[in-house]
Amino acid sequence: MLFFGVGDLLYKRGAAAGAPAHRLMMVNAWVFMPTVVLYGVLSGSLHFVPGMAWGALVGVFMVVGFYNYAHSLRTGSVSINAPVFRLSFVITTALAILVLHEALTLPKIGGIVLALAAVWLLLSGPTPQRVADRRDARSSLVRVLIATASVGIGNVVYKYGLRSGATPASLIAAQASVVVMLSSTFAFAVDRRIAPGRPALRHAPWSGVLLALGFICMVESLARGEASTMVPIAQMGLAVTAVLGFLLLGEQFTARKGAGLLAALGALGCFAYG
Repeated sequence: MLFFGVGDLLYKRGAAAGAPAHRLMMVNAWVFMPTVVLYGVLSGSLHFVPGMAWGALVGVFMVVGFYNYAHSLRTGSVSINAPVFRLSFVITTALAILVLHEALTLPKIGGIVLALAAVWLLLSGPTPQRVADRRDARSSLVRVLIATASVGIGNVVYKYGLRSGATPASLIAAQASVVVMLSSTFAFAVDRRIAPGRPALRHAPWSGVLLALGFICMVESLARGEASTMVPIAQMGLAVTAVLGFLLLGEQFTARKGAGLLAALGALGCFAYG
């Protein structure tokens, strides 16, 4: 939860500093992969098994998700986009119940209702007056929703890998290898060279370490519990990011945003209880 929350804030700092989304994601991946491999080696849990293929599939979903998320932060507010992005657990929970046949309980139903209310509250702020601002706001919204759906699906795929005998370290290492390959190839296609740039090099390595640790903790928890419970708790980082956005980035705090954050926290509490 804490790793994801601070990692999202650094993503915003990098985007606000002018780092293009593809460079931010590429440099992030360069640090993410060795961090995960080091964890796997030190823990003795990095094993090459067929189930790792599920981790590679997760990598595709994460590239789509984190690229669109980073792009959305260029013009979007981190105190809005980060909570919406982390509410991907609603998709994860729904798929875990429908596809993995995890238990559907009243607290989980309450959590889904509160999460949807949080999205509505966070996205229904005042409409920008300038046409260009409205266009930027719509573009940011579309991208963060694409990112939310992609990551929500990817988090369910982890569970298939674990059921196929892969360890958390093996799954995330396979994911990281795909992300490094795709993000570097995409960056080269856009820039015609590998040129990270100073803003990305300043912020992305730190977010890469934090997000790697966040994924390690989350997938380790999935090896021990239900996706419909563990993933929502991990995504409570959305509240950490939003609060840091208010305190450190000077983003405007409104009653609607406050209500949205409270609804999100209420949703997470329901999932943890249920």
